[in-house]
Amino acid sequence: MTLRGWPRSLFGRILLVLALGLALAHALTFVLALTERGMTMRRAMVSYLASDVASSVAMLERLPAAERAQWVDRLARRNYRFALTAPLDAPEDPSDLARLIAGAVGATLPPGQTVRVIDPRVPGTELRLQLQLSDGTPLAVDMDEPRLQVSPWVLGALALQLALLAGLCAWAVRAATRPLRALADAADALGADRPAVPLAEDGPREVQRAAQAFNRMQQRIQAHLEERMRILAAVSHDLQTPITRLRLRADLLDDTALQGKLHADLAEMQSLVEEGIAYARSSQAAREPLQRVDLRALLQSIAFDYADAGLPVTLLHAAEGTCDTRPQALRRLVCNLVDNALKFAGAAELSLEAGHQGQWLVRVLDRGPGIPAAELAAVLQPYVRLEDSRNRGTGGTGLGLAIANELAQALGGRLMLGPREDGAGLEARVEVPGSRETSA
Repeated sequence: MTLRGWPRSLFGRILLVLALGLALAHALTFVLALTERGMTMRRAMVSYLASDVASSVAMLERLPAAERAQWVDRLARRNYRFALTAPLDAPEDPSDLARLIAGAVGATLPPGQTVRVIDPRVPGTELRLQLQLSDGTPLAVDMDEPRLQVSPWVLGALALQLALLAGLCAWAVRAATRPLRALADAADALGADRPAVPLAEDGPREVQRAAQAFNRMQQRIQAHLEERMRILAAVSHDLQTPITRLRLRADLLDDTALQGKLHADLAEMQSLVEEGIAYARSSQAAREPLQRVDLRALLQSIAFDYADAGLPVTLLHAAEGTCDTRPQALRRLVCNLVDNALKFAGAAELSLEAGHQGQWLVRVLDRGPGIPAAELAAVLQPYVRLEDSRNRGTGGTGLGLAIANELAQALGGRLMLGPREDGAGLEARVEVPGSRETSA
């Protein structure tokens, strides 16, 4: 189960965990620093308050009673104020701060001076000290609620520090996940139709070991693929000699009926051999050099060749334009699809359209029975046939569409099968990449 908002990439997940951890660590450190600063500030405030109250009381006692009211406002500080007011009938505040203030102020006053710290229940005032001057005049000291202020530059410095740490984490995570991306790209590029490109065996020790293991695996796979193609090509090629001998011996038979059956079987075997060779050669199509090709002219020539042979192949629509592709591989690809349509539907239709992002869309359509949706991917595999019989007239060899799929991959495109949009039948669509230039 994936959490909502949880990144799908490894880079995003590691970066998110590290960023949240750094943010929480910064927040906790900031709270602890503020707490410690508040405690220090309270201790300093109590010490300063005790000495200032003692000096203020001594000053007021030396002033005439008529002038004391004028000096009360001058003695006020930012966090506390003096007032000549009657004491409130309230119990002493039991908090630790109240006891600390009462003890500190009482220690600085003359012996016998009473100090009471109460909660005046006045908004904005946390505590009140109730004193008496030597002549009995009541004196109150109202203390505001302590407010810890943080300078803006401190918040800016913390934000800058967090941003720098997040940037370094992003760089470190990117450097750690880059080999995985390179490994995935190399795995996607691995195939029989393209040369193996080894990974760079550098970086940390673990990355080096992974790159070395991948390069060895890539070499083994490439060797197995090449060996498979060589065996298939060799077997298909070597079978042609005994088939030729059998054909010559069949010609010597006096039984005409038996001779015809043998020639039919040999023709089927010859077709199987030729298609096996074609499938083995399809993986080498990527080695054909790119050329500037007029796709419309290429499809017209294919349609005309089939028409000259008396086969119903029609070019419905062909956009004008050229692209860089491999013409022989593309011709073999289209001809394989046309042969498949002729075999199962009796006729084929071609079209050429300009696709998105510089691609061309080549469509081969027929009016045959089509292919069930569940079998569309399976028929692109070699030797997969929809019919279980071995009748060449109905089932085929199972290599035609597989060869077409191999050729499409060699061109850097893809082959897709699906039902025809304007009625019954099959549509084979080939996406041909290449820099496109359309004619005016």
